[in-house]
Amino acid sequence: MTERLRDVYVVDAVRTPIGRYGGALSGVRPDDLAADVLRALLDRSPGLDPARIGDVILGNANGAGEDNRDVARMALLLAGMPVTVPGATVNRLCGSGMEAVIQAARAVAVGDASIAVAGGVESMSRAPWVLPKPDRAFPAGHQQLHSTTLGWRMVNPRMPEEWTIPLGESAELVGDRYGITREAQDAFALASHEKAARAWKDGLYDAETVPVEGVELPRDEGIRDNTSLEALARLKPAFHQGGTVTAGNSSPLNDGAAALLLADEEGVAATGREPLARIRASAVTGIEPQFFGLGPVEAIRKALAKAGLDAGDLLTAELNEAFAAQALACLAALPELDPAIVNPRGGAIAIGHPLGVSGARITGAVAHQLAAAGSGTGLAALCIGVGQGLALVLER
Repeated sequence: MTERLRDVYVVDAVRTPIGRYGGALSGVRPDDLAADVLRALLDRSPGLDPARIGDVILGNANGAGEDNRDVARMALLLAGMPVTVPGATVNRLCGSGMEAVIQAARAVAVGDASIAVAGGVESMSRAPWVLPKPDRAFPAGHQQLHSTTLGWRMVNPRMPEEWTIPLGESAELVGDRYGITREAQDAFALASHEKAARAWKDGLYDAETVPVEGVELPRDEGIRDNTSLEALARLKPAFHQGGTVTAGNSSPLNDGAAALLLADEEGVAATGREPLARIRASAVTGIEPQFFGLGPVEAIRKALAKAGLDAGDLLTAELNEAFAAQALACLAALPELDPAIVNPRGGAIAIGHPLGVSGARITGAVAHQLAAAGSGTGLAALCIGVGQGLALVLER
């Protein structure tokens, strides 16, 4: 007889304030950023013996620089965790942090671990340039360096060209498909900044953000309190003349880290904590790569169906704002999802989008929002480059 899957709880969730590209966190190695959130997570549960942690799984989208060599294992060692605690790093690009949560939750659910840590880390500021090995020894000509910060590089020539267009061009495509105007995108971006600034002012992020050692960064660095529709309207299209996607209505490049403590009922008792929420269901889906921004649509529907719910049952939802055009297109494709409950404390356009972190950040955000409300169901979802979508349902 098969043993029943165990319930999996989010006991705690922390993240750093998110830094701008080349900003306050650019001097911090990604393995140190990850170590900071792991250490903070343990400090907040002093009753937990770290040796009981069955695994640490972190998402990381690049892994080409100081985050190489399994950054999860490096970070847990730097955090002072016992050497007996294992660590693994996973990559589902922008969904890496949520993928880590899902994999860790799956390990707890099947009994492979009673307690696990999941999260993500990314330093886009410190992502290196890479130089491919030449086809032959001692080449006489110039060699090309590739930036590993974002997007396609060293593309396989067998890939169809329409699949490998820049991410912003993809945002233009999905915006065109759903008739998302420049004005609507700028208004969405402004609202993201306003909600994030208000949330920080009201102390709504105090429960989940932790400082980075040696850095003075009191809140997310990319929030612009003084922006306006007029200022956003003056920005030129970033990808082609006559387009609607600008730097102001897109998520920026960022640095940061996030971590969640997951446990079954026995593990929760060992922490001495009251959980924030329970993980109810998750789903991953694929879509044509050039329309990757619409990836969350079917993932959301699939995750809700697995949970036996519909969008009307949700108290809150976090939909990662890779681009305003992309997020608004998803909302247009999901008329059953009330926009009023989406990203109530701001989204990635204001907060930032460190690739491997965002899935963990928004999952933790939903857990904290449910805990603050006392009860309810929440959703976290994001689009993923190369055409995927990921969604997670939590409840309290």
